[in-house]
Amino acid sequence: MAVPTTFDQDAVDYTLPHAYSLARASDLAYKDDATIDAQAHDWGFDTVRHHQTRFTPPFPLQDTQAYTMAGDRMIVTAFRGTEPAQLRDWLTDASTPPWPGPARTGFVHYGFAEALESVYPDVAKTIADLRTDGQSVWFTGHSLGGALAMLVAARLDLEDPHLAADGVYTFGQPRTCDRLLAAAYDKGLHGRTHRFVHGNDIVPQLPPEPAFTHVATLHHIDSAGHVSEKNGLIGGLADRAKGLGTAAFSPDGEGIRDHLMRSYLAALEKGCG
Repeated sequence: MAVPTTFDQDAVDYTLPHAYSLARASDLAYKDDATIDAQAHDWGFDTVRHHQTRFTPPFPLQDTQAYTMAGDRMIVTAFRGTEPAQLRDWLTDASTPPWPGPARTGFVHYGFAEALESVYPDVAKTIADLRTDGQSVWFTGHSLGGALAMLVAARLDLEDPHLAADGVYTFGQPRTCDRLLAAAYDKGLHGRTHRFVHGNDIVPQLPPEPAFTHVATLHHIDSAGHVSEKNGLIGGLADRAKGLGTAAFSPDGEGIRDHLMRSYLAALEKGCG
């Protein structure tokens, strides 16, 4: 395999080079609008739309940001993540009430649901407007962005299936929903969803089970670029989610170093090389 320098807009099935391309799209979501526009055009996407909503305190995030890039054969929406320190409090807060899932199926973590709700109408309308010639539709994101990518795919699949995703690739995604919604999601999108966890990334261990769970399929990638499919939690770390505090989110800790988008990109690049 060779490391891709641009997008294969004809991609349909899972490949590591396509995962790497979508990881680059997730990383691009952290950039400013002008940088996103320029890179998207370099990748062969002639239309770019930006989605942003700002929040006011006490919501722990300042805003939700994403962009959609559309070409002749592919549409990609990438959601921006956030710093682990910003995620810490509401990922570990068990008192936050759940939010009803799409089509009243199961429940979603309140913070993720509110973040998505703020941009969902614009994202859905953009995809409907730009999908003029049967282009494939892909959602991607890192960290919080991965949770939002999974949730927008769930909502479209359950509520607006003619816009259902052809693929969902997430990187360092936290647990997002309960088991009922995860089962409904996997029924509709299994085989099209690929959730990457790098090394001992701590964020996918939160929020704690059993209230929240993950959807399939998990690809664990190590620092050498070796990828393996696994079920459930990785590396025997199932109990580490209990009692996680500030120290666990230290920038010097392995769990945070492995969570960084640049760590995912470096590992995926080795896997493709």
